[in-house]
Amino acid sequence: MFFTAERRHHVRELLLERARADDRITGAAVTGSAARDAEDRWSDVDLFLGVADGAPVPAVRDDWSAFVYGELGALHHFDLPADPAVYRAFLLPELLEVDLGFTPEASFGPMGGGAFRVVFGSVAVRESTDAATDPDHLTGLAWHHVLHARISLERGALWQAEHWISALRDHLLTLACLRLGLPSAYAKGADRLPPEVTGPLTETLVRSLDRPELRRALATVTRALLSELRMTDADTAARLEDALRELATPSER
Repeated sequence: MFFTAERRHHVRELLLERARADDRITGAAVTGSAARDAEDRWSDVDLFLGVADGAPVPAVRDDWSAFVYGELGALHHFDLPADPAVYRAFLLPELLEVDLGFTPEASFGPMGGGAFRVVFGSVAVRESTDAATDPDHLTGLAWHHVLHARISLERGALWQAEHWISALRDHLLTLACLRLGLPSAYAKGADRLPPEVTGPLTETLVRSLDRPELRRALATVTRALLSELRMTDADTAARLEDALRELATPSER
């Protein structure tokens, strides 16, 4: 059975209470939809914690993990590094996700343009970015994926080709969201993109693992990439255009 809003609120307050009582935690912030006053029925618990100088972040993270398992009954977790921070995502029995971010005190602050509401402590860094919100890095990933989709087709690795094509579409959505000032992580702003952006991208969906279909999807997503790059970085688009068009024309075999 899914969690209730009341249970989510209780879990968040329990964790914040623990943070206030932990001398190693110098700051706490609510992030995600709650920080934007946009929580809905399905929202997670998202907290970001600053760790005092001299307290090893991994040790603090693992101690908090023991609490989440022991007191909240967590079923599983995984880590998402975002140097110098690390996020640990837990699944609770009532299907509530709890995301806890831990970072050194000196880097406590908003990351990557996400919402950030301080509960206690002082913000040390007003804004930090990571590769996921760097358009130039995303452009590099995009041409990389075009190249490897083509190589996969040439090798007859059709599932791998589908992987690269679909991943490229995800990066295109991120680039478009960044350009239009929408939330970019995990396609959170994708449903607010205008039809002139999303319309062509629906044609990039891979409908089968037949070679002709994969060739079609690769050509279509590459055209969409070039169109987006012309709006975000026209000089880079001009430099990459010939190479990308050649890569997106796999041999017929």
